[in-house]
Amino acid sequence: MIRVARIDHLVLRSANVPAMVRFYEGVLGCRVERSLPPQTGLTQLRAGDALIDIVAVDSALGRAGGGPPGRAGNNLDHLCLQLEPLGQHELRGWLEAHGVACGEFETRYGASGFGPSVYITDPDGNTVELRGAV
Repeated sequence: MIRVARIDHLVLRSANVPAMVRFYEGVLGCRVERSLPPQTGLTQLRAGDALIDIVAVDSALGRAGGGPPGRAGNNLDHLCLQLEPLGQHELRGWLEAHGVACGEFETRYGASGFGPSVYITDPDGNTVELRGAV
C-alpha cells in the first residue's frame, strides 16, 4: 500500500520568475536552494521540508506546460504552507508591510487537522493559504 508521507514539492509556472522569487523568499521566508541555467528556467526554493519550484514559462521546461498562468487560467487552485507559530496580528502586519493583501482568518481543515488560516495571492495570481498562524 502506498502512503503519502508529506508533500515533496510543487511546481509553479511563472511569466515573472524574479517577482515570484522575491515574494516567496522576501515575504514568506523561503530560501533559494538552487537555480538552474536560464535556458532550463528552474529556481527551487526551500519551504520547510518541501520545495517550491518556479519555472519560467518562456524556458524549455516552461514551454512544455503551455501558456502562462493568469486570472483566467491559473495552474493550480491553491497551495497551503504550514507556518511556525505566529500571531494573526503579527502575520497580518508582516504581509501588509510587504504590500500583500490579507484576507480574513478562518478555521479550516488541512493535513494537521483544523486550524486558523488565511488566503493571500502571489505575484502571478496563485492563491496561497497560510496555516497555523496562532
